[in-house]
Amino acid sequence: SSGPRCPVCAEPCVSLRLLPCLHSLCTPCLRRLGPLEEPGPAAAALSVLCPVCDAEVALPPGGVGQLTPDYLALSRGWAAAAGCDLCTDGAAVRRCLTCGADLCLFCCQAHRRQKKTASHVMMELENAKDCSQAGKPLFCPSHPTEELRLFCERCDQPVCRDCIVDSHRQHPCDFTSNAIHRHGDALRELLKSTQHHVGTLEGVLNQIDNMGSAVHSRAEAVATEICLFASGYVKAIEEHRDQLLKQLEDLKVQKENLLHLQKAQLQQLLLDMRTGMEFTERLLTSGSDLEILITKGVVASRLAKLNNIAYNTHPSVDDGIQFSPQQRAGQCCGYEVFGAILNKVVDPARCTLHGEDLHNARQNQMTGFTLLCNDTTGERMGRGGEAVWVTISHKDKRDCAVKPTVCDNGDGTYHISYSPEEPGLYAVCVYVKGQHVQGSPFTLTVKNKFRKHQGVFHCCTFCSSGGQKTARCACGGTMPGGYQGCGHGHKGHPGCPHWSCCGQVKKSLECLERPPRDTSERSLLRTVVL
Repeated sequence: SSGPRCPVCAEPCVSLRLLPCLHSLCTPCLRRLGPLEEPGPAAAALSVLCPVCDAEVALPPGGVGQLTPDYLALSRGWAAAAGCDLCTDGAAVRRCLTCGADLCLFCCQAHRRQKKTASHVMMELENAKDCSQAGKPLFCPSHPTEELRLFCERCDQPVCRDCIVDSHRQHPCDFTSNAIHRHGDALRELLKSTQHHVGTLEGVLNQIDNMGSAVHSRAEAVATEICLFASGYVKAIEEHRDQLLKQLEDLKVQKENLLHLQKAQLQQLLLDMRTGMEFTERLLTSGSDLEILITKGVVASRLAKLNNIAYNTHPSVDDGIQFSPQQRAGQCCGYEVFGAILNKVVDPARCTLHGEDLHNARQNQMTGFTLLCNDTTGERMGRGGEAVWVTISHKDKRDCAVKPTVCDNGDGTYHISYSPEEPGLYAVCVYVKGQHVQGSPFTLTVKNKFRKHQGVFHCCTFCSSGGQKTARCACGGTMPGGYQGCGHGHKGHPGCPHWSCCGQVKKSLECLERPPRDTSERSLLRTVVL
């Protein structure tokens, strides 16, 4: 009951089999292992899952019975739990290497007193290494009475004498004491290589543990930073909120005070006018002619003064208070905050139009202008989001209209771009909140397509043509010596760079398509760049 036990069922066993993963199981537990896949007709080996390490291992073609027995575990279990082979009463403490018997202390003394066994060599069972070397003799599974003393090199397994003359005939065999040196050295080399990998893996695992600790520490430090940042950010947002609320309260009080002042002034003006009206009506209805004539000067002066007092027919302020959560509001407690109170209200009458090509455009050429939005005081709005509407329609052709594109720049300016397809006069209307802006509507003149130059923009014909006498220029200039083109300082040269095809002196202007001055001899030779 105290012998080797199976790691799966924990039952004592006398037949442990060694899996390729080097875990030993008893035969019943091995037979209970189910295959990972259904074996097909071409399957060479059956694979099972080791219940100890969960590794997939392949069984030999003969099945569980062909697995190597774990003699090492069995010998250690026997050494730890075996009793005396002679008296069967005491626990074995030594082993006779000559006869292979495990003996108790009393039988060991009797073993040495007998003449036949006095020369036998005894060994302590406490030393595990010695126990393994002094294991009980192993017998051949095919020939139970024969001890395994030989090793077949071809079949790579221990054999007995009967096996050599039977199934291992003519196989190269040697004694186990000789074969152990070759195979033991090979195992030691593999063991050394494995030990090297074990050391490397232990080092890597140590690094992984250290990195895990570093990651944990770093995560805690970053979590602390996040908490500090969040608390500071919340504090900044709360302070910014308080500033916005105070700004809103001040703005409300300012608007209310202005409205109260305007109301008081208008109430006083209304009271003065009613007083003047009542006095004048009573004078005209109840006063005599003489009384009217005597007081008319004072009454007329008072009423004229009241009528000349200028007053605003609309409230002096409006309710244009808005909140823009996306607008940057600068720094607060070291954090960038967003959200601002917008008090400005766009005034279409103060919005202006700008652009070099505001009143002129070219056919099928993209052009445009800029709308600048201002508030009631004439100051730039500084933000976008206004309702801008633009229409461009032909004055002579009702069905001819241009579809413009309005781009909100987000800073109070809007770029209007368009490409007219027909030349002529167009009416351009620009609306903000449904009202015309300053300068709207206006007339747009669309000219024909830009006429490209067919020549070159040169200083003179002599330079651009490389000194050719037959090269001519539309400016009409000539040079002595039979040169039909212009030259610096000679007759007809305009005195500045110009186009050879039309004589135009401005490089950006379209071609005039003007014929040469002298067409009697030959047509104009368009100069090319050499």
